[in-house]
Amino acid sequence: MTIDACCQRVQDVLESADLHYGHGASDAQSEALWIVSKQLEQSPSETLEQLEFTISKELSQKALEIAQKRIESRQPLAYLLGEAWLMGVPFDCTPQSIIPRSFIAELIVHESFEPWLPADGQVLDLCTGNGSLAVLMALCYPDLQVTASDLSLPALALAARNLDRHHLSDRIELLHGDLWEPIAKQDLQFDLIICNPPYVNEQSMQGLPPEYRAEPREALAGGADGMDLIRQIIASASEYLHERGALVLEIGNEYDHFQKAFGHLSPIWMEVSAGDRQICLIEADDLRH
Repeated sequence: MTIDACCQRVQDVLESADLHYGHGASDAQSEALWIVSKQLEQSPSETLEQLEFTISKELSQKALEIAQKRIESRQPLAYLLGEAWLMGVPFDCTPQSIIPRSFIAELIVHESFEPWLPADGQVLDLCTGNGSLAVLMALCYPDLQVTASDLSLPALALAARNLDRHHLSDRIELLHGDLWEPIAKQDLQFDLIICNPPYVNEQSMQGLPPEYRAEPREALAGGADGMDLIRQIIASASEYLHERGALVLEIGNEYDHFQKAFGHLSPIWMEVSAGDRQICLIEADDLRH
């Protein structure tokens, strides 16, 4: 059959079940393309250009088996495939870290941080997880010095694999520790700090579908109002920023809770595909007052 027909069959199987999406694919059609692409050992964008080509019966059957496993396990597809794509870049993916999907990635690729970031600047990816944002930073800005830190050793081990995969182990420094602890030990300062922290409020955590509960809870849960870790980040960020530096935070759907907790700040809200209330940039001067 054609690749297009195989994708449609896989999509039909996925749509027959009550699945939740959002881990790198927004619907059954996108996940079907992803599954088939993996069997062909190519990117989803490459597969889209070959829909009229044929696919072997063996590979088609493997794709259908993965779709069935997706339904039975309710695991995110990225964990089943061991890989996720972010802004067209592949990353190794395991349950030791949340699946890369931060909207900060859009801003990196579109060079939205240039007003705050010298060409040879220093960037910290705080709460790096599997290292995807740090990798994108290094790929998009070849002259940057990039540091990435996380509390989770399993997540950092996965990040190290992704650095190796993209030949960036000599350009990105990985640090282990709790928030600012490893940064303070080395007395580091940065032009830009990017962070996709745990920010889901407890009520929302209780209602998460199985696909999201399969991810590490500590990488998602942000306390009663989702702001527990963000309070710690904002309280000390200015100590680790250069004079004209900035902190970039992803807060997801927690805009109201953020405004209630930090109404004294004047963040710049950055436009991404999910809207203009998901990512904020806070300049160092604002954090110091």
